[in-house]
Amino acid sequence: MPIKAVVFDMDDTLFKEADYVLSGFLAVDKWLKETIGLSGFYQHAVELFSKGERKYIFNQVLESLKVRCNKNFICQLIDVYRNHTPIISLFEDAKYVLNNLQDSIKIGLITDGYLSSQKQKFDALGIHEKFDTVIFTDELGREHWKPNPLPYEQACLKLECLHSECIYIGDNVNKDFVTAKKLGWLTVHINRNEGIYKKAKVSYEYEADYQINNMKELFNIEKLKHLFKLQVV
Repeated sequence: MPIKAVVFDMDDTLFKEADYVLSGFLAVDKWLKETIGLSGFYQHAVELFSKGERKYIFNQVLESLKVRCNKNFICQLIDVYRNHTPIISLFEDAKYVLNNLQDSIKIGLITDGYLSSQKQKFDALGIHEKFDTVIFTDELGREHWKPNPLPYEQACLKLECLHSECIYIGDNVNKDFVTAKKLGWLTVHINRNEGIYKKAKVSYEYEADYQINNMKELFNIEKLKHLFKLQVV
């Protein structure tokens, strides 16, 4: 059965997630300067992130800057980070693909993450008009984040397609494809060089049907050629 709907992940699929992280650090840095007159947060946070640190960055930075803080203060910083207006943009290849899908093809989005953050990202990308449906899984409840089947079922329902008529394109092999495959979706792993989950190793059932490094490679997959108006340039 031919594919009638293309559903994308968002972070590190449509835009560079690291850009969002750095944008968030800038927002926190600005808040700290304006609120308590503290400088240096951004530089320290970027240094930790570039070394691979992913947990308790705020705590570590404040400790290195000799700032005494409590849980409530850290929560304030997290709120600033999650609710800031991101400085992000579409990957060039993602923009090209979105612009060249046939008008008859339905387009969806399924994205995990805290609701306020994901909505801010989606708004910042300015792509509302491209999508027939957008599913922020946090609206369904944390227990329904991927790989829970509900987001995929909701996407099919809203796009008025069968599971076998859908394709999911994402970057995180830990959760993006295992359920989609079980439901009968075609799956594509976009394994970008700068992706946060590039080095993730999983068992076969978690792997996608196809793996690509650039979104334009979709044009070379025989089952997907009917999706596009143009051949890739």
